Parts: sequence; structure tokens; C-alpha cells
Amino acid sequence: MPATLFGSGNVETLRAIIAEGAIGLVVVDGALSPVQQRNLERRWQAKVIDRTGLILEIFGARARTHEGRLQVELAALSYQRSRLVRSWTHLERQRGGFGFLGGPGESQLELDRRLIGERIARLRRELDDVKRTRGLHREARRRVPYPVVALVGYTNAGKSTLFNRLTHAAVGAEDLLFATLDPTMRRLDLPSGRTAILSDTVGFISDLPTHLVAAFRATLEEVTEADIVVHVRDAHHPDSAAQRDDVLAVLADLGLGPEENDLVEDGLIEVLNKIDLLDEEARASLVNQAQRNTETVALSAVTGEGCDALLQRLDRRLENGARPVRLDVPLADGKTLAWIYAHGEVLGRRDDNDLAHLSVRLSDADIGRLRHRQRLH
Repeated sequence: MPATLFGSGNVETLRAIIAEGAIGLVVVDGALSPVQQRNLERRWQAKVIDRTGLILEIFGARARTHEGRLQVELAALSYQRSRLVRSWTHLERQRGGFGFLGGPGESQLELDRRLIGERIARLRRELDDVKRTRGLHREARRRVPYPVVALVGYTNAGKSTLFNRLTHAAVGAEDLLFATLDPTMRRLDLPSGRTAILSDTVGFISDLPTHLVAAFRATLEEVTEADIVVHVRDAHHPDSAAQRDDVLAVLADLGLGPEENDLVEDGLIEVLNKIDLLDEEARASLVNQAQRNTETVALSAVTGEGCDALLQRLDRRLENGARPVRLDVPLADGKTLAWIYAHGEVLGRRDDNDLAHLSVRLSDADIGRLRHRQRLH
């Protein structure tokens, strides 16, 4: 039913259940239009939020840094602008979330959409400043230069626990969805004595709301600059394979990651985490499978088993360094030419009428990244 999403019979059945249980909040695992949300609330006499609203509420409670709060507020404003402003409390700073579940000061505020638009514009300007600052930090790291290793993965896959294990840091790692919303970077010492920078990033989910894709792009930009991307998977989760596909799809949609057939070229290593939760037979099978695949490591971030193998794998990958390649780039494609000069060492160049013929020294990760970039054009 367009007016309520559910059929009239289901609406009435759920209304009886909600009334009998004195339920005050109903979460719908899907997208609701403003009209559907309003109609369901009237029928059920309870607050109703959809999947995006719930995710935004969780994000609002988890964000800690200034950048994280800016990103969450921008996502929430973009979401609210398209619907009736009914419980917006973004001026109320005493609670962690953003008002979808109620809280102090809630009073059915009717904010002017123009004011929301102005606030969105201000937030975007502030995030642009954050982006420029992050770019300066990346430039500084390039001058050191330390290679960057980025952890990505489905939410609650154990990225922060692995981050703490490898860097001996104390980043918040809990059995929670979206426990990490703000990018964290620490020094990583490798067995050879080489130093790298390890970056922890926000966890992904299936069907990431479009508002969040746009708002959190600045955080995920750390992945674009990484020399190696480490995809952390929860090997114990029953939907581990589906979660893997979701992560790779989100990365590809953002233009930040490899397509499935190009994992090696794009510098991605797959980590099968939480093997300590598997039974002996499943654990042995997974470890043997990982040993046969040079791009996969089975480990437990909690016990430390397999973490040395990951560090050695990272060390070997970084030992490869850069290698010379020949590239033909259209002269009209100034962005790609600028990218090549920024990321590689141009050894020689010859231009004809349409093409720039370049000899460039690039890392394997940047070669893969360049191929992915050219596919997007």
C-alpha cells in the first residue's frame, strides 16, 4: 500500500500487537516516505522511524570528533530536508543522537527549510575545510614518506580490535554496530623495521543510505590514499560472504576500492578474523585455505593468532616498492595527468597530437588505482 507501505491487514495486525505490548517505538527495516511514516504513526499511535533514521541515530550517538559530528549532522539534515520536520532537535546538544528517538526539548518543531538549507551549506563548507586539512596531512606523510595501510570491512567485523592489536593502541573497540565513526591513524612497526601508518575506518553495511554515502566520503578518502587496503571479515558470521560482497560493492560505488577481479592489482589483502570463535574443524580448514592464498590471512585479533603472519604479508607487499610503467594518456585528460604527477615519479614524457606518452615509476597499489580510475571515466 503506497500510503502505509504495508497492506491494511498487516497494519491492523501490527497495531494490535503494538497496543497490547504498549510499544512506543517501531523501527521499519526499509525506507519510509514522510507520508508513510506519518500514516503509520497515526494508525499505531507510536513513534515510527525507518532504517535510515535508526542508522543516523546510532551514528549521532557514536560520533566523537568535530569532523564526525559534522558528517552526522549533514547526513541527518539531508535526510530531514526531504520530509516533514517533526522531531528535529539538532540545536539540543545534551544528548548523543539527533532526535529521531525523542529526548530533551522535543516539541514538534517546524523549522523553515531555508534555514536547514543554509545550515547544510555551512556544514559542507566546514567539511571542505576538514578535507583540505586532511589533504595537507597526507602531503606531509608523503614527504616522510610512510606507506599507509587502511582497514576496511563490515561493521563489527573486528577492525578496531585488530587495529589495537597491531599498533598497541587503545582505540575504542566494542561489540557494537558502528563503534568507529571517526578515522584513527597510528604508527605501525613492521618486522623488517619499516614503519607504516595504519588507518581504522567506519564500518560498512548493506544498502548504505545515500545520505550517509555522501556525508562520510571525507572519512573514506583515507582509503584512496592507502598503499594497501586490508579488508577485515568476520569469518564466524553466517553471512560473511554476503558482507564481503557488500563492502566491495560500496567501495566500488564510491570509487575508492577494487572490483572483485582486481584485488591483487589494487593492493587489497583479505583478513579472515575471529577464527577463535570457530570450531576446530572449521578453523583448521580456514587456516589451510588462507595459507594457500597469498592475498588472504586467517587470524584472531583477540588472541593475536595469525597477526604476525599479517605483519609479514604487509612487509613483503611494501618491499615490492614502485616499478616503472609506460602509460598513454589523452592530453585532454588533465585530471589523470595531474594525478600521475602527484602519485608517481615521471621518468620521461613525449607528447603527440592527442596523447601524452609517459614513463612513470608507480607502486603496484597506485597502478591498480589508476586502472580503476580510468575505468570510471
